[in-house]
Amino acid sequence: MSAEATNPEAHPEARPELRRRGRTRLDLRRLGRAALLGPTSRDRLPDAIGHVAEAHRAHHPDADLSVLRRAYLLAETSHRGQMRKSGEPYITHPLAVTLILAELGAETTTLTASLLHDTVEDTEVTLDQVRAEFGDEVCFIVDGVTKVEKIDYGAAAEPETFRKMLVATGNDVRVMSIKLADRLHNMRTLGVMRPEKQARIAKVTRDVLIPLAERLGVQALKTELEDLVFAILHPEEYESTRALIAAHAGERDPLPTIADSVRGVLRDAGIAAEVEVRPRHFVSVHRISRTRGELRGSDFGRILVLVGENADCYAVLGELHTCFTPVVSEFKDFIATPKFNLYQSLHTAFATPEGYVAEVIVRTRQMHRVAEAGVVALGNPYATATPDAAADPDEERVDPTRPGWLSRLLDWQQSAPDPDTFWTVLRAELAQDREITVFRADGGTLGLPAGASCIDAAYAQHGAAAHGCIGARVNGRLTSLSSVLSDGDTVQLLLAQDASSGPAAEWLDHARTPAARIAISSWLESHPDRAMATTSAARAPLSVVGARGGGANAVADLPDATVRLAGCCTPVPPDAVAGFLVRGGAVTVHRIHCAAVAQMRAVGRTSVAVHWRATADCRVTLRAESFGRPHLLADLTEAIAREGVEVVSATVEPPVEQRVRHSYTLQLPDAAGLPALMRAMRDVPGVYDVSRV
Repeated sequence: MSAEATNPEAHPEARPELRRRGRTRLDLRRLGRAALLGPTSRDRLPDAIGHVAEAHRAHHPDADLSVLRRAYLLAETSHRGQMRKSGEPYITHPLAVTLILAELGAETTTLTASLLHDTVEDTEVTLDQVRAEFGDEVCFIVDGVTKVEKIDYGAAAEPETFRKMLVATGNDVRVMSIKLADRLHNMRTLGVMRPEKQARIAKVTRDVLIPLAERLGVQALKTELEDLVFAILHPEEYESTRALIAAHAGERDPLPTIADSVRGVLRDAGIAAEVEVRPRHFVSVHRISRTRGELRGSDFGRILVLVGENADCYAVLGELHTCFTPVVSEFKDFIATPKFNLYQSLHTAFATPEGYVAEVIVRTRQMHRVAEAGVVALGNPYATATPDAAADPDEERVDPTRPGWLSRLLDWQQSAPDPDTFWTVLRAELAQDREITVFRADGGTLGLPAGASCIDAAYAQHGAAAHGCIGARVNGRLTSLSSVLSDGDTVQLLLAQDASSGPAAEWLDHARTPAARIAISSWLESHPDRAMATTSAARAPLSVVGARGGGANAVADLPDATVRLAGCCTPVPPDAVAGFLVRGGAVTVHRIHCAAVAQMRAVGRTSVAVHWRATADCRVTLRAESFGRPHLLADLTEAIAREGVEVVSATVEPPVEQRVRHSYTLQLPDAAGLPALMRAMRDVPGVYDVSRV
């Protein structure tokens, strides 16, 4: 962490949004002098952390500051004599990191660990000393953000440090909060480092830290990190964006006037609300300039409306859509359907009489805290409901803030012992910026990244047992494993009973989650012979024997015509049917929804009216999909016979991926018995689907 410390004034222009928000700019040189001089009295806080205490008390008025004093004294003593590359005393770095977290509303334990976060890594202080002085929680957090020794891991030190940090975050999200604040301060002070090192650190920040900040909902850190990375990795585009913002600053800004109109509308409606203009940060301006082309005055910011209750949000929305012209395509309800990073707000936009389009964000004050600070705003997630309740030391503590994506990440990282694999897959996982929820057949849910397939769902639900997955039903319909899932789908996964079955190499083309890709790749590597074999041999053409010799109980309104039931759809009473005259003067009968009906009409075949005789017997072709097992054909034939149905012909295809397809042409004494016959066939062990051909 000390290696990333450099000149604090190198990129002052990369922090405009902080000045706009009125955030205190840390004077490192003044802090350094205060840190060296120390306090004038034992009973008062050191001057160097006075502003930290002030920011902390703004969110936690009753906080006990004595522990912060002790943590600061240990940090200052242990770092004494160490200097940052920019020349300030090193203690200014943990102070700055702690101030960032204090302004976000972090609780006392987080701030204590933040002051000490570099002591174990860069000084003689040990974890045992931290534990003895500040307790297990502070010790755990400090250990979580401490880098692994480069001398032990070499080039793998950085990915292994992130692996360690993520595992620790799985037990305590405050670990990542400190890491994000630590990286933000180091990015602010990156200017005097060599350009190639600046670029390397900025790329890691872009690929790993910014996505983590987004997923943990810490937008205040994420937006500033984005601007700092933008300035380093894309200096030309950054300069053009800065010039665009500077040019706008000299023009009349319509947003304050529009905000006044919104205040008036809400005041007349009796809705208590705070209305303010929120300027866009650099990256946001750059993005909309690429999508909208030339920007107008209202494009450089958005209007934020803060209210007290959820219901007030919708009341504000109603007033805005009543009094202004809404842009319907811009409406999004993240209150009813929150983002996977805890974010909740209503987004809308309206057009003004002057032709401006104003974007509006409506949220409660609590939503605003979470939108800005994410998990940091949730305080201590492990605090017991009753402070005096004793926690069971043997019971694993459950983090109520742990999101589904983090649980998935923690699961698959165990299967990626190779640091390069972990590092590559981690970046790919974090590049997924949207999450869906699908429902399992047993009533549970699965959280998956957008674009996930049934293969991903199989490994998320069944782990290694998913190697034997041979199919899936999505919303009740049989589908291929490559099918992409949508938010809200219900998925039932079909597993083979043969333990030796395994995935096909083609599965990698459809797997999106790291857990699935790692598991499939590992299996293929351990079964090279199976991997080389063709795993999806082409099926033999389905042999269906229809009732082409006669029309059974179908009658055509054409004297002396031969009637044939089409083998493509095998109609039975009381199906709605259509007849067509074909070569030889015969009439072919199809179900009305058969695809061949449209083809017959397209080529101009003569349509013939067809009706069913009063007799109830019929002929039909059924297809049974099943897992391969001994005696399956005999069991299916027996089930058909028990229903009093005659088997006219049967075709069994070769097994493919442990699946077998049977086709039967059957003569039923009564068409009304068809549903019962299909149920009886489905009840045969191993059969998972029966359908009419």
